[in-house]
Amino acid sequence: MFSEEDHSHMRCAMEEAKKAASMGEVPIGAVLVDASGVIVARSGNVTITQSDPTAHAEITIIRARCQEVGAQRIPDHDLYVTLEPCAMCAAAIAFARIRRLIFAAPDAKGGGVLHGGQFFGQPTCHHRIIVEHGLYAEESGQLLREFFAARR
Repeated sequence: MFSEEDHSHMRCAMEEAKKAASMGEVPIGAVLVDASGVIVARSGNVTITQSDPTAHAEITIIRARCQEVGAQRIPDHDLYVTLEPCAMCAAAIAFARIRRLIFAAPDAKGGGVLHGGQFFGQPTCHHRIIVEHGLYAEESGQLLREFFAARR
């Protein structure tokens, strides 16, 4: 189901999540890959660092890439994320016309793809995204559990 390239890209997203954790941010990482398979943007969450509740990893890299290419839509890109995107990020993914979303761990509490409002399944979502999940789910979940356990 997942290619060697998928594994490589998700490992890079995991590294971004670990960097975020080292800065005291919730350990979520993401990478954006162009049609040739090259990582063109990467980030972890920076909501605390930037004092911006919208600075989720997904939003940060979508913004960066769209600015770089001078377009609001990047349909030939794939997004790898270590946790199921929230509703805000799911909307941004759809509006950017991302081709494929691959995420690691599901998020029953805050997710907006498989859980919550299930954004991509709503009639108001005008773009159908290929969604795959489960790649490195255990590792991502463990990183999040350890992060929050250390703060309690």
